[in-house]
Amino acid sequence: MPLTYRQPGVVYTDHHFSVPLDHGHPAGEQIELFAREAVAPGRDPEGLPWLVYLQGGPGFGANRFAGASAWLPRALEEYRVLLLDQRGTGRSTPATRQTLPLRGGPQAQADYLVHFRSDSIVRDCEAIRPALTGGAPWTVLGQSFGGFCATHYLSAAPEGLSAALITGGLPSLDAHADDVYRAAYPRIARKVGGHYARYPMDVERAWRIAGHLEERGAVTDGGYLLTVEAFQSLGILLGGGDGSHRLHYLLEHAFARTPKGPVLADAFLSQVHAVLSHAEHPLYALVHESIYAQDRRPTAWSAERVRAEFPEFDARRSFAGAGPLLFTGETVHPWMFEADPALSPLRETAELLAERTDWTPLYDADRLARNEVPVAAAVYHDDMYVDTAHSLDTARTVRGLRTWVTDEFEHDGVRVGGARVLDRLLDLVRGAA
Repeated sequence: MPLTYRQPGVVYTDHHFSVPLDHGHPAGEQIELFAREAVAPGRDPEGLPWLVYLQGGPGFGANRFAGASAWLPRALEEYRVLLLDQRGTGRSTPATRQTLPLRGGPQAQADYLVHFRSDSIVRDCEAIRPALTGGAPWTVLGQSFGGFCATHYLSAAPEGLSAALITGGLPSLDAHADDVYRAAYPRIARKVGGHYARYPMDVERAWRIAGHLEERGAVTDGGYLLTVEAFQSLGILLGGGDGSHRLHYLLEHAFARTPKGPVLADAFLSQVHAVLSHAEHPLYALVHESIYAQDRRPTAWSAERVRAEFPEFDARRSFAGAGPLLFTGETVHPWMFEADPALSPLRETAELLAERTDWTPLYDADRLARNEVPVAAAVYHDDMYVDTAHSLDTARTVRGLRTWVTDEFEHDGVRVGGARVLDRLLDLVRGAA
């Protein structure tokens, strides 16, 4: 019997489902999905339509709200919300350094992880929808990678949707990972430039920290090997609305004075570990580049290779006076599988995924051109994580899709904008805006 419990402003019910690992072989191995249903107190859930939230990532479980916060209160005004832990995340059957060895060796692990892309996630949704809705279609709200999933949903199973709401997650339909990162690195450089314009004192601070790491290195209490490249990857913070401020406050207390001279402070290293460690979401690093793979070409550590085309990101050039140290962004690199204890046992598995060529197409442009499902997408101008030009190209392909292009928010607009973002998307799909 489902477990029901309350938080301020919301009543939750836990749901567990079994779905095929490989939907192409439904009688084969089953894995578990977990989802948390949310309803406003005093509302009869049976009279409410469903809205399924597809979390960003890949590899992150659904939001764990403390009561009704962010966009959830607005959704609960008219929906029964399903917060789905996508396969491999949260309380669904996990995929981590601890559990993946149950599959066998690296090749067996890589073969298993092929089933953790948006196509499998959408088929999961379709497998559980009849049990929840009685067969009626539902609305999806896709944030970031969740928007990639929603776009695949429109390609593969539009009959399951009454509407699709996408925020910061309209993917290119045909770009290889190399194309994605060639567009990303100049955008990341602009974000870093904006950070230094806001906090010019951070130019010297970043140089000093990177120089210290170049000379001495560091290891966090959690065992993360902090190199110059790892330090640069803190730029992932700059994709959020408060990210520049968070990075500034992190840098301002990096050093502690000791009898042996300045060292990186424990508090700094602890906070860096919290940002960089993949212990809570190892699947993100393992399958991140595969979300762009669909043309029979290997991803082959795309972010690492393409970075070499942008020498301004080379910290050693910065040390030589060629410019300020540039941080990087939402990129996965081979060194992460050496630096991060949560990933290091999975290095060979990651290599096999990077070499793989048998990726299936994720989007059907012809079907999207005939789309009949109401769709609205918030496109955040100069989004650091998802290229605006790629998103708008896709928007022009999907019949009837309405866009809201705004520079009011960064990539996390649905979190910080809450009701405003969801209101706008609902107005667009309903023709009220």
